[in-house]
Amino acid sequence: MKLPEEGMLLRIFIGEDDHYKGRPLYEQIVLKAREMNLAGATVTRGIMGFGADSRLHTSKFLRLSEDLPIVIELVDKEERLLELIPFLDKVVEEGLITLEKVRVIKYRHSNGGKKIPGGA
Repeated sequence: MKLPEEGMLLRIFIGEDDHYKGRPLYEQIVLKAREMNLAGATVTRGIMGFGADSRLHTSKFLRLSEDLPIVIELVDKEERLLELIPFLDKVVEEGLITLEKVRVIKYRHSNGGKKIPGGA
């Protein structure tokens, strides 16, 4: 897949304890993005944060889980990312979703060293 130089970044802020249909919400979102053949997705687990309720979530204390912040980032063409919004409206009950312009410098993947017919 080739991305244009001007792309869009969809960023989703949720909690680690958020679930949908028995699975972590971040996992469900990434699987949906993959099913839709979006360019890619990255999930990052934060060490500290707070949301609209101002409740502090942190990994500082000696507990296994503090409902830490999770950020899912997806970069693709705007129209492709907008196709994901109805699903996000359904599954994200608490959180923040942003969309912003990004400049794509490079987007490549390894094909195992194989030549692609007609490819560069």
